[in-house]
Amino acid sequence: MLLQLSINNYAIIDHLNIRPDQHLNIVTGETGSGKSIILGALSLILGDRADTSVLINKESKCVVEATFDVKGNEEFKNALHSAEIDEEEQCIIRREINSAGKSRAFVNDTPVTLSVLHTLTELLVDLHQQFDNHAIEEDSFQLSVVDVLAQNGGLKESYQNHYRQYQQVLQELQSKQAQQSQWQKDADYKQFLYDELEQVNFVPNEIEDAEAQLKQLNAAEKIITVLQQARFVLDESEQPIANELKRQAQQLQSISDVLPEAQSLNERMQSIYAEAKDIAQELEYLEGKIALNPEQMARLEERLDMGIKLQKKHAVQSTNELIAIFEQLGQELKATLNLHEEITLLDKQKNEWQLQVQKTGAELTASRKKIAPKIAIQITSMLAEVGMPNARFDVSIDSLAKPSINGCDKITFLLDANKSGNFQTVHKAASGGEMSRIALCIKSLIARAVHLPTLIFDEVDTGISGEAARKVGVLLKDLAQYHQIICITHQPQVAAKGSTHFYVYKEEGKDGKINTQIRVLAADEKILAIAKMIGGEHPSEAALNNARELAEA
Repeated sequence: MLLQLSINNYAIIDHLNIRPDQHLNIVTGETGSGKSIILGALSLILGDRADTSVLINKESKCVVEATFDVKGNEEFKNALHSAEIDEEEQCIIRREINSAGKSRAFVNDTPVTLSVLHTLTELLVDLHQQFDNHAIEEDSFQLSVVDVLAQNGGLKESYQNHYRQYQQVLQELQSKQAQQSQWQKDADYKQFLYDELEQVNFVPNEIEDAEAQLKQLNAAEKIITVLQQARFVLDESEQPIANELKRQAQQLQSISDVLPEAQSLNERMQSIYAEAKDIAQELEYLEGKIALNPEQMARLEERLDMGIKLQKKHAVQSTNELIAIFEQLGQELKATLNLHEEITLLDKQKNEWQLQVQKTGAELTASRKKIAPKIAIQITSMLAEVGMPNARFDVSIDSLAKPSINGCDKITFLLDANKSGNFQTVHKAASGGEMSRIALCIKSLIARAVHLPTLIFDEVDTGISGEAARKVGVLLKDLAQYHQIICITHQPQVAAKGSTHFYVYKEEGKDGKINTQIRVLAADEKILAIAKMIGGEHPSEAALNNARELAEA
């Protein structure tokens, strides 16, 4: 509920402070007095774009601030949490525009974007203007009206849960199928590559080791010759170096008693002899390892050639990289098999959820078709009371080609404005004033069934008078038992139903500038204002009496 609206420096409004009550607030005033300007200022709170032309006083910024009582409005509180804004029992929304045209918006002193502001305020205020009836034309609005009146809340929630689960599984299934299709294109080639690598069955570093062994085998004769010659000189020739070293060490030993210095040379000679013998043994050992084996060379050459060929094919440099490719191919081929199992499972789940969607969707359709004729009868009756006696209202329910988040139905509100038997969509068949009255009837019908925000009607009674205007007033007053309503009107029959009456007027300030003002009328002032709506600026006694009768009724 709107507790207070404060407007500063907006168009010809210097300062206004409005405190509506919780029922039916009537706003009247002469044409051009500024009623639409007040609505324009309010639209800034609702997230409309700012226009610097509204700043008459360029030295001050424009500030529009609204305070709402949001106790019990759980949907709004959830929206605050989603926007990460602190929750309080009263919500203060402020919009500021400076002389440069820069606009800022705040919710509970937290800066917000216009998009967030619009999302939040549409849960607080429904600004219904004469030519702003797009909501009635929207499929979602028509669906929601029928579902509210059919009390489909629980059933629709169940359907939407099933639909979301179905869509989630369907999207996952389609993704997996696309993945499988892509993989299948490469599967045969990947299998060939896998089989080829599996057949050669390389072990780690095998190609590199084979290359090193071949180098040794190709140089085997030279290696053996060199090793043999070295060993022959050291240990097997007619005068082996090792034996000669031993003999010279013995000679040194024989003179060490007369030449003590010879002893150390003897020891060194003995050490050289031992090293020469050890080298000879090592040469013999290496010679024994090197063998001329043509079969081994052929096998190594075959493995090396195969390895080099596969390395070039896969654009890698080592055996271990080939092994990694082999393992990766194995994983991908296994994943293809697993993917097939996943698709089979997802397809089963999709069918199960699709059945649930069809079942709950059929129940939702049946409920809608059951309530639709009753809605048509009730709206038709209400339209007759508000000045459209020849109008016939109908609710058309057609099946959609495929289910949507709101069910399996397309609901269309139809109107035959003149008993012609030719039903058209409401926005084609109704004028702007008629659309406003249709909206009023619909909102009156659902008022007790759903939480509505503050409703603002701008001249909803345009084009009617007399009894029809009185019925509009009755509908508004009845609606105001459950919701706060602010109604701008020129009809005395409507104005008389208000619980609070605001009068908008212009006055000249001390600085000579014209300002829009607003005030709450006392009981006798309200009678006079209604009488002026009936009989002009100087109402007769009859007009005054008529105004009293309307107010007392």
